[in-house]
Parts: sequence; C-alpha cells; structure tokens
Amino acid sequence: MKHSSKIVLIAFILLISICARAQQRAGGLAADTPETTVLGNTFFAPVGWSVIVRGQATILEAPERDSWIALVDTPAKDADAALAAAWAAYKSDAKWPLKLATDHPDKDGWSRQRNYDYQTSPNERRDVAADARYANGNWTVIIYDMYQSVGEKRAGQVDLMFGRLLPKGYTRENFAGKAANRLDENHLAELKSFVETGRKALGIPGVALGVVQDGKVVFAGGFGMRTLGQPRPVDADTLFMIASNTKALTTLLLAKLVADHRLTWETPVTSLLPSFQLGDPDTTSHVLVKHLICACTGMPRQDMEWLFEFGGLTPQGALATLAKMQPTSKFGELFQYSNPMAGAAGFIGGHVLFPDLELGAAYDRAMQQLVLDPLGMTSTTFDFAHAQTANHAAAHAPDIDGKPAHALMEINYAVIPLRPAGGAWSSVRDMLRYVSMELAEGVLPDGKHYIPAEPLLERRIAQVSIGKDETYGMGLEVDTTYGEPVVHHGGDLIGHHSDMIWLPRKKVGAVILTNSDPGWILRTLFRRKLLEVLFDGRAEADAQVRSRAKTFFADLAAERKLLTVPADPAESTKLAARYANSALGEIAVSRTGNATAFDFGEWKSEMASRRNPDGTISFITIGPGIQGFPFVVGSAAKKTLTLRDAQHEYVFEER
Repeated sequence: MKHSSKIVLIAFILLISICARAQQRAGGLAADTPETTVLGNTFFAPVGWSVIVRGQATILEAPERDSWIALVDTPAKDADAALAAAWAAYKSDAKWPLKLATDHPDKDGWSRQRNYDYQTSPNERRDVAADARYANGNWTVIIYDMYQSVGEKRAGQVDLMFGRLLPKGYTRENFAGKAANRLDENHLAELKSFVETGRKALGIPGVALGVVQDGKVVFAGGFGMRTLGQPRPVDADTLFMIASNTKALTTLLLAKLVADHRLTWETPVTSLLPSFQLGDPDTTSHVLVKHLICACTGMPRQDMEWLFEFGGLTPQGALATLAKMQPTSKFGELFQYSNPMAGAAGFIGGHVLFPDLELGAAYDRAMQQLVLDPLGMTSTTFDFAHAQTANHAAAHAPDIDGKPAHALMEINYAVIPLRPAGGAWSSVRDMLRYVSMELAEGVLPDGKHYIPAEPLLERRIAQVSIGKDETYGMGLEVDTTYGEPVVHHGGDLIGHHSDMIWLPRKKVGAVILTNSDPGWILRTLFRRKLLEVLFDGRAEADAQVRSRAKTFFADLAAERKLLTVPADPAESTKLAARYANSALGEIAVSRTGNATAFDFGEWKSEMASRRNPDGTISFITIGPGIQGFPFVVGSAAKKTLTLRDAQHEYVFEER
C-alpha cells in the first residue's frame, strides 16, 4: 500500500471511531476508570477528572478546570508532523516557543518517541510539554498543559494516566512468578557495566553499589572517585548523604516503638506531642502516627522555608513552621510528599523515648540505640562534621555550561533541622545491613529477632496511590509495574542521589549511592536494570540511560541559551540592594565586576538574567547544584522579586 493511501485509510478509521465515541463524559469520574484513545490505546482516567472526545483528541480535564492532558491519535509522516496535527486538534492558537526536542528509545510497545519541552513565562505558573510516540501504524501525541499547582498536587493521578498508557493490543512485560537468576559473576558484570557506563555518560564522579541475595552480600564496591580531581576511589565504606532514604530508617524507629507498645500507628499525634499543629485545625486533629510519613494528609510539598531560612533553626522551630502550612487536598485523597511532616515523625518518636531531651538530641539518641546499633550500622551518622572528615563522597553537579563541578554543599545543611526526613550519611555496606534485615522480615544475620514482622511490614501497606502500579506506605514505596513487587525509596539532595531496592519474594536487594546531580537518573534506571538481569527482561535500561544522559545535557544547553551570564547589567542595576520576605528571610544583592550575586544568608549564588516570553525579567541562580531558582522582577513602583514553588508564592520586597 502506498503511504498516502495508508494515511487516507487511517483517517477514515479515525472518523468512524470519532463518530462512535463523540460524547463528553464530564462532571468528574466517580472512580479511576479504564479508557481508550480514539484508536483504542489504553490508559486510566483518574477520579474527579472529565474526559472529552473532540475530533482526534481525547482530552482529560483536571477537577480545577484549568489544566488538561490531551491524547491525540493522528496519522502523520513523522513525529513533528504528528505534533503539529495534535496541537491543531487540541489548541490551535497555542504559541509557546519550543525550547527543546529530544528523541527517546523504544519502550512499552512504543517506538520513534520524541519529547518536546516548551518555554513558558514564570507568571503563567504553567508547564507545557508534549510527547509523540508511534505504534500500530499510527502516532499518539500527549500534550501536557497544566498549572504547576495542579500538576504537583495531582502528580500521582498524572502517573496513573501515563503509567498505563499502552498501545492497543500490547501487554506489558510481567515477571510475576518467574524464578530469579542467581547473581553470579556474569550477571553481576552486567549490573556493574551498567553502573560504570551510566556513571561516565552522566558525568558522575563516583558511585557505590551493593547487592544482596539470599542473605549474602554478593557485591559491595565502588566506581570512580569520591572527589573531582583527587584520586581517592569510592568503596563500600564511602559515606554518601542518603537523603530521603532516611525516612525508612525513621519509620523503622516508629515500628520499634509500636513493637514495644510505646505507641500504635493509630495513636493521635497530639497525644504524644501536644504542641504539634498544622495550619488547618481539622487536619491536625485527625493526624495519627502513621499519617506523619504517609504523604497522604493533603499537606503539599513546601520546601522553600527550610531551604532558604535554616540558619539557627532548631527541630522545635522546624516543627513550628508546620502551623503555617495549609493542606491543599483532602485527607487521604492525593499523594503529596512533605518533608516537614516526615521530620515531625522522627522527632516525635525520639520525644516518646526521651521526653526530657531537646527534640533533635532525643531523635539522634533514639536512632542510635534502637536502629543503628542493633543493625550494626556503625558508620551511619547524622553528624555532618564527622562524616566529612571520614571516607566520604563530596557533592557534585554540572556547572552552568554542563561541566562537572563541586556542588554548593552549604544548602544541604538545611536538612539538619529536619534530619528524620533526609539527614543521614551512610555507606552501601551499612545500608545492605538494613536491606538484609527487611528481606529477613526483622531477623538479623545471627538469628536474633530484631523486630516482629507485623509492625515492620505494616510500613509497606498502601496509604495512598502513586499511579496505578505504585503505592506509598510509611517511608517506603511498593512498585508492581512489572508484576513482581519491588519495595524501594529514593533520596535526593544537592549532589547526592541514592536508592535502596528489595524484592521480598525473591530475597534480593540492592543499594546505589551517587555523588552528582545527574545521579537521580542512574539510581532510577538501576531498578529497571536489576529486574532485567534477574528475570532476563527486555534490554531497555542501557538505552534509556544513554538517552536520558543526552537529554539531561541537551536541556542544560537549551536553558543556557536563554540566560545572560553575567546578568544583564542594565537590569541588574535596577535591583534594590536588599529585599526581604517574612517566610524566607533576606536577599542581599551585590556586584563584583560584571557578576551579580544574591546572598540569602545561609548560602549565595551568582545570578543570570533571562527575558521571559511575556517580557518580564527573571534572575536565576546558577551555582552548581542550585541552578534554576527563578526570581521574577515585579512591575509595580515598589521593587519586588517573586519566587514560587508549584503551590506557593513568596514576594520579596525592597527593604
């Protein structure tokens, strides 16, 4: 069949399908609902969303009625032509400038995948992107057009849509019930090759990896260097910041308290610490111990306060900031990740054991006595000064031009007042002791029962969904994307990215620690690689890590083209000398030669300037590891700078 005839035929099929389905299922779905695109590609539509079929486009509208995801089936000669047809079908008057287009390898039955990232203006508070993919002789284009507040709040629902978006007739690979391979020398060589190749492609100076199977450590070692320019290799005892993997250790402390009948998962938090308070009294009254670290209370991600204003902050002060935070979704409705809530979990656990100690000291002592010492995690510490005089990995990140550099470590000190959420330093050797205990359901290598299985395993029970195939419990996620349950958690701070993974049914676990910001790519894709090696799965991870590395640096380069470095002097001289915000503190603006710098007190950065599509000016932090904090210059007579996260706005006014 000639190409043109084929397109005509597909168009005719589309017309028939459209006529058959041209109705609007509006008003909000009553439950997560299996749906299909016009040509029968499958996906799930989330509860509360509306589904509208308009021509070739299946449009999902968020409950807020200001954010949409369009799935457009269209015949076309290539991805770019499919994209043009999709925009014509969805929003023909869209005019956002394209920032970057990148190609991606085949996955889940889709081929010829191409992603498109658009430049929006900060004051729009909107993210726009598209993805074209090919299957069954036809293109499907995804257009993501959402307010940032909605996108973050409903990220789990977005994952629901994308996680099960599969071509018509396609069945995803499934490892349930398959026997796992022995991780012998050849299989370990595959894992090690993946890590080393990925490390080099992503420009990561050092990686530590550990793997355990059937109660035995089958590999523990390192790749690359601890610090750029210094020939000190990473090994199994090198300390990294494990960031949010600390949360699982914190909930292990709580599980020990449950086992010792000091509290229950259902105990009201205010009965343990009467001063505990959220910005919403009703939510406060309903918070039980299990809710502190379930990401299910409706408390949004709100990290700016502790990232910008941590000098002199104590754990008690960190908890006090919770009283200023408001939930943005109903209790138990949506997955929303909260570091301050997780910090409260650990401090309250420590307080239960040592009520006469300061909250931070109580947590530190409780963790040492109930978790670290019994598990033999002798190197793990919350003491930054001690960690950084030991065998440790320094933090790294690409600079503004994509070259490896030392990251701005100062900002990582922000986690100390919230350390139960992410402040531990550990090694793969220590973390494998923890993972081995999880796999043995509370039994230590010497046969001693460290903790009963019930409170330990309750931490894995779903408290809220992340998409269709992943759930969040208490500091742990369970992923069943490929049939076989995988328990894991990731950790990300500036220049340190890690993951811990175990397959309970197969008695296999792994830990990966990295010391540079692209490490989040490697640690995420390692989970897929481990499954491929264990179950002879389709070879996808190697191509994905190469592609993601290319995209990462292409995105840096595309962003660099939009920036003026040093900052435009004509715009810089218009800035006030000092600004202040009640929540985030002060900014001191300085100029040295041609460079403009913002000093936030706890840390500082040189700034670039950028003219946005709407004509506004932003000043952007460009220090390695802290690139991308955008401060938008106000247009009113009084000089202001506005910083936003997805759901909050902070206006700095001239002092």
